[in-house]
Amino acid sequence: MSVRKLIPETDGVYFITFTCARWLPLFKIINGYDVVYNWFNVLKQKGHFIIGYVVMPDHVHAIIAFRNTGKQINKTIGNGKRFMAYEIVRRLKNLGCDEVLEQMQGMVNNTQKLLNKHHEVFEPSFDWKECRTEKFIIQKLDYIHWNPCKSENRLVELPEQYEHSSAKYYIAAEQGAYAITSYMELEDVNLTI
Repeated sequence: MSVRKLIPETDGVYFITFTCARWLPLFKIINGYDVVYNWFNVLKQKGHFIIGYVVMPDHVHAIIAFRNTGKQINKTIGNGKRFMAYEIVRRLKNLGCDEVLEQMQGMVNNTQKLLNKHHEVFEPSFDWKECRTEKFIIQKLDYIHWNPCKSENRLVELPEQYEHSSAKYYIAAEQGAYAITSYMELEDVNLTI
């Protein structure tokens, strides 16, 4: 499912994936994993919970428990991607990554140029799946945690070795680079699966 289908405006747990434009390793180029963590902080401030994540060099998988705030979840994710894009472009400029910036400019179509868009940072849509059962959440956590071990350019041997993932929490009971809320704690915050 893509962004074109709206996520219902109710409390719920969702597996979300979004990708850098044409799989460019933008998070790696700018060492910008914190850009995603800053977005997670905004989500937490609005009452949502980060259940699990992996930030790969070129894409993000996250399991997020959204509270019904009266705002469309699709818009929340779209706004997050937009603000992350501004920061990524700013850092690319500061690093003098002109070739990458030119490549991203070349991806912008004529309609978007008329709307004053200068760079294509992310693929326009994102994927989502509702997590209705604990079994499905565990399946998605396993998938995202093993992602760095199975990618074409294997980043680590074991999931808990990858710094930008919640695997360390679920495997070794230690918070990783970004502190998450376990799916098992959702009942404590009146969110059920």
